[in-house]
Order: sequence, then C-alpha cells, then structure tokens
Amino acid sequence: MRWRVIIPGIVLIALVGVLGYGLTRDPHTLPSVLVGHPAPPFDLPTLDNPQHTIGVDAMKGRVALVNVWASWCVACRSEVSVIAELSQRTGVPVLGLDYKDDRDEAHRWLRRFGDPYARIAFDAKGQTGIDWGISGVPETFVLDRHGIIRDKVVGPVTDETMNDRLIPLIEKLRAEGG
Repeated sequence: MRWRVIIPGIVLIALVGVLGYGLTRDPHTLPSVLVGHPAPPFDLPTLDNPQHTIGVDAMKGRVALVNVWASWCVACRSEVSVIAELSQRTGVPVLGLDYKDDRDEAHRWLRRFGDPYARIAFDAKGQTGIDWGISGVPETFVLDRHGIIRDKVVGPVTDETMNDRLIPLIEKLRAEGG
C-alpha cells in the first residue's frame, strides 16, 4: 500500500525538477555539435551576382560572424540594426547567409531594413543551412580567425546578447589571437 503512494510521489518530484530546470534555461542557448569545430565549408553564389561565389573560407584570418537570415523572417527585422551596431562597434565582418529566399525579395528587404553584411551568400535550396545545423532563422555564429565556430546564437541577436555575450567573446578571441 505504501509503494502506491511513494512511487507516484517520486515520479512527481522528478518531473517537477526536470521542468524547473528546463524553465530556467535561456532558449537562445541551444547546444550545437558544431561549437568548437571548423565551420562547414560552402561555396555559394553571392546574392548580388549569381556568377560569383563565396565561401566561409573568405572569413578566415580574422574573427567574424555568420548571420543566417531571410526576407521572409520577421525576427530578422528586429536584429538587423543590432547586427549592424555589433559589426560597427567591434569591426568584425559579418557574412550573411540568405537562407531559402527569393533573390528579388532579399534585395527589397535589404533596401528597406538595412544591409549590415560585408558579403552575402545565397543559399536558395537551404542545403548549406542544413550542413550548419540551422533549426530556423535567424541564427548567428561566431568564428575565430581559424574558422572554428566558437558560439551560436539561436534567434535574433538582442542588445543584451550583443553586450553581455558576443562583444566579450569577440574581445576574448582577439586577445587570444583567435
């Protein structure tokens, strides 16, 4: 008779503990198997000219960001000014990865909301996004000068994320020579 009360009580306590832990985690901090590993290579046409290509290797030799965005992404609108400010404040180039988008719509979006990108790769089919483990847009990756992914931000970069997480990491990477 006692076990009929004790076992459900233990299960309830364990469930409350797991849920409590989950509710205290930052939803923008998702583990990524790519952090600490070389950025997956790609060779994509640029948004501006389908005859020219760009890859992540273009960012090697300096700390850089890769920002995955799309014109159909509402959350990308809120972060574009923050990405521009982050690049301006740190001098870090941002490679845009335009994900599953329409070229003309992407150009209209950039004219309307601004263009914080040093270059933009056009991932029309989304294969590169899959290789990078994209779960949705926007997502932002911090690369060290060796092309190693050092952090991944899921969702829009906010002022808080920029000031409390990304700028300190960028400064640390520069100080390490990374």
